[in-house]
Amino acid sequence: MIKITFSPATELVVHEVVSMTKDDLLLERITPAGNMPLYWCNGVLFSFSSIPMTDEIVKEYMKGKIHWLEVHFTSMERYVPVITFESAEYKATMNVRVIDTSASLLHSEFIKWLGENVNANAKPAGANAKKR
Repeated sequence: MIKITFSPATELVVHEVVSMTKDDLLLERITPAGNMPLYWCNGVLFSFSSIPMTDEIVKEYMKGKIHWLEVHFTSMERYVPVITFESAEYKATMNVRVIDTSASLLHSEFIKWLGENVNANAKPAGANAKKR
């Protein structure tokens, strides 16, 4: 018999949180290798980047501590599995897959924390950028 142990994360350390427009969030997921998916959880569309897995980070990870280097997010009330938009930059119709992670305890708790700790009325990054 094989022993199976479930060891969920016990702590999430978020180093940076940035509100973005939906268009900017979509455009950041487009890479030369293909389009990276976004995550949706309880009314928030977001992406995150993890810290590289150094020996120290792996030790913390094994103890249940996860680090997200940066989170980009925007509000999106309803879940849709694919967002299609026209990109003037690429002169093409682009599709970005969206993964519903509302069943994830980690993501649900993060979105709850986000709502309680980040000013929902904050202007998205780029909102004040000067046009050239």
